Amino acid sequence: MPQHFAERVLTWFDAHGRHDLPWQHPRDPYRVWVSEIMLQQTQVGTVIPYFQRFMDRFPDVHRLAEASLDEVLHLWSGLGYYARGRNLHRAAQVMVEQHHGRFPEDLDAVQVLPGIGRSTAGAILALGRDQRHPILDGNVKRVLARHFGVSGWPGEKPVADRLWRLAESMTPTDRVADYTQAMMDLGATLCVRSRPACALCPVSCSCVALATQQVGALPTRRPKKDKPVRSTVMLILRDAQGRVLLEQRPSTGVWGGLWSFPETATEDEAILFCGESLGMETTAGERRPRMRHSFTHFHLEIVPLVRHVVAREADAMTDSGRVWYNPRRPDERGLAAPVKRLIDALAADC
Repeated sequence: MPQHFAERVLTWFDAHGRHDLPWQHPRDPYRVWVSEIMLQQTQVGTVIPYFQRFMDRFPDVHRLAEASLDEVLHLWSGLGYYARGRNLHRAAQVMVEQHHGRFPEDLDAVQVLPGIGRSTAGAILALGRDQRHPILDGNVKRVLARHFGVSGWPGEKPVADRLWRLAESMTPTDRVADYTQAMMDLGATLCVRSRPACALCPVSCSCVALATQQVGALPTRRPKKDKPVRSTVMLILRDAQGRVLLEQRPSTGVWGGLWSFPETATEDEAILFCGESLGMETTAGERRPRMRHSFTHFHLEIVPLVRHVVAREADAMTDSGRVWYNPRRPDERGLAAPVKRLIDALAADC
């Protein structure tokens, strides 16, 4: 059964799989690693232009390790899940420090690198070195859960353990890189969540979900929870030159390491912050509409508050974690996505 499954998947891949992705030419561990991190929770079409810009700037692990975190996050801006960019940067430094700039060849050594779990480690070594390791990303979970009729949410350990056993047993000993790419392609192009193309699937003849009319029910969805809504006031301080004050966020947490506007809980607190913390006298600026930005676990309601600086007793620039930023002359620093949208709007108004 495993041999026949792999053979059918590979035959389909040879004719219909994706063979022209930018990280496949050339296909080496560094390029595969960067692409796999970018592809976590992000679609291929979104990733491709980011990957190409990233490779232009950081063609090898040494260039990436030597770069500043700001440079890395600037190229990551808009891709989301910024911890991935921070982990990528740190992992590059670890590789240079501990592995002489080479991507490790051992699965355990790969898994201890920042931001790399079991499935990602297996994918990198399978695709980049043709080593036999199973993978279990979202696409592969969907293919296996449907084909073998595995019910239950894959986030639960017993379900995940069963899927891992299936992934291990189905992975062939030959053409591992092609099989790994084929399984990801199968889940991304045919065995999709909604309206899968079962008639075109190379393994539909043995698919339990198709035979039992459970395709729409498998894999079992995560138990739904309503996302809480949080709110914040983003203080947009503009000086006489039209520049805005940005602060660098802590290295961990939401938008870690990125540059953002100062935030407070209320508008009154924002105005007090101007005077008491920054020593600035300000006047009200134009009103801007509220924004909503969604994270994995909550929604963030953003209230942009524009204030114009008319006088200041102390220069906010004395704090190295703050800069005056010119919206008309953007530089290379990482910006949170809603901050970038606000800055672009300010630049358009100038």
